[in-house]
Amino acid sequence: MKILNLYAGIGGNRKLWGDEHEITAVEYDEEIAGIYKHFFPNDNVIIADAHEFILDNHRDFDFIWSSPPCPTHSRFNHLLQNIPEKYEKKYPEMELYQEIIYLKHFFKGHWVIENVISYYDPLIEPQKSNNHYFWANFTIPIFEKDNRGIRGNKNNLKYKQERNGFFVEDFPISSMKKRKILNNCVLPELGKAILDEVSGQRIQEASKS
Repeated sequence: MKILNLYAGIGGNRKLWGDEHEITAVEYDEEIAGIYKHFFPNDNVIIADAHEFILDNHRDFDFIWSSPPCPTHSRFNHLLQNIPEKYEKKYPEMELYQEIIYLKHFFKGHWVIENVISYYDPLIEPQKSNNHYFWANFTIPIFEKDNRGIRGNKNNLKYKQERNGFFVEDFPISSMKKRKILNNCVLPELGKAILDEVSGQRIQEASKS
């Protein structure tokens, strides 16, 4: 398949996809894009605005995964908004729902959009797996929240690296940014299960045609 991996981060969802597909990753942050390229040197990594990239390029791909920015939708953000003297108030960023509507109506392949559990009732009903929301045109495999038996402080960098299977301590970025990119990782096993579901559906569709 030709796969478009949007808001790619360091590639938590992509970690177990292997190299049999042609994968294009779009990431806006140049430092994070460099870390992704380190882990996945065979992928085509583009430093660009993923939201705009969809409009111009979606017809070139068979499967699109998008993980738009989630902080303004999160339950943690809801807590911060209740402390106005310390935190700036922010509207939820609506790129999430723009992409859901656009891909649903204009993209002919398989697609999935991932985001956090929101502090409000979702405007478009999602599927839920591994403490994430998913919007897709296929059924998302169900994974329970899983720390895979790893013990330790969940805010500790070592814990986060072991949980996600990415070791980033040697990259020249701040500890805060390292924790952030690890927090944003989708469980790699779930990412693989979703890709396997898409592959299986494509095989079924091909056999009927």
